[in-house]
Formats: sequence, structure tokens, C-alpha cells
Amino acid sequence: MSHYVKFTYERARADTAPFTALAELNACRRRLLDLRVMGFDSNGVGFGNVSVRDGVSKNFYITGSATGGLPELRPTDCVRVVAYDFARNWVRYEGAAIPSSESLTHAAIYKSDASTSAVIHCHDSDLWAALLNRGPTTSKSVPYGTPEMAYEIIRLFKDTDVRSKKIFVMAGHEPGVVTFGKNLGDAFDVIMCARTESSPCI
Repeated sequence: MSHYVKFTYERARADTAPFTALAELNACRRRLLDLRVMGFDSNGVGFGNVSVRDGVSKNFYITGSATGGLPELRPTDCVRVVAYDFARNWVRYEGAAIPSSESLTHAAIYKSDASTSAVIHCHDSDLWAALLNRGPTTSKSVPYGTPEMAYEIIRLFKDTDVRSKKIFVMAGHEPGVVTFGKNLGDAFDVIMCARTESSPCI
């Protein structure tokens, strides 16, 4: 059991189908680690998570809980989410690790936008402050990794321009920022674009 995971999780099987995007995921994570928007916090706990949709299905591969600070992930550090239920606060998965605490957050994005195939959740204090309430922003009263956060994300897709901006701020989870795109390169580029002061994406 993970102290940071707020949902109930059920392991369907201990192994997963081959994760063909692992090399791409690790390459993206190295760039995020270099920017220090993923890593270990002051308590030595890993932060940040990345996911990739499994083909055109509703399933997705996501980094395991508290793996944010690891320099390189192995297949056993990732899981494949095969079912979820926001109302039940529940996730079913395949793999040896425990799913990231943000699994429901990633699921809500994939559910809301069929064109999204990759999601990055990182911690960037400056970017968080710059975008807070200026770009798509979740309610300050909603904590990370909860069904309420999943519903907030669905609301953003209905009521804001998050679909085109491809970035949002988690007001109740400083300094959490989430980006997404058709692949990990796209999701990473959104971060870099938003970090540029004169950027039109802010």
C-alpha cells in the first residue's frame, strides 16, 4: 500500500504486455529530470509522473508511484491501467509496481480527449505561479489524485480552452502542472513553450 495513493487499486496480473514506448518514456523523463521538474522532493519522495496511451484503447501505461526521482525506469517500474471508475475511486492495473497517485488524473485526460496519447505531470513553481488562474486551472479546493480532480479535469475540457492549450495548473496541488499531447515529445514541448515568458501558449 502506498501512503500517497488515494484510490483503491486492484492488480489484475503481476506482469504486463511489452511496453514498446519505454525507451521514449525514459528519454522524456531524462529531459524532465534535467529541468528539475521531476525528481525527489526534500523528504526524498519521488514526484512527477508520465503516461502513454496503449494504442487507441482506453488503457494506458503510467510510471509507478514514487518513481519520479529514479534516473531510469525498468519495465517493472511502470504499470498498465486497464480499468478505472471515478465514482468508486478505483483502478485496476497490470504490473509489479503500484500505479502513480495521479492515475485518475491521467485517465480523465484520456477520457476527455481521444487525440491525446501522452500526459506529463510535473512540478514547476515558476510556471505554476505564472499560469495560476491565467490559464486553465483546477479548483483550489480539489486535492491531487482524487475523483474530484478527475471531475475537475473533465470540467476544464468542457468549460475552458484546455484542449487547445494542452496545459493546466492544479491550484490545490502547488506546484503541480500537467501537459498532454499526441506523443511525449508534444507534451514536453508544451512545457518548454510555456516556460518562455513571451510565449503565446501562456
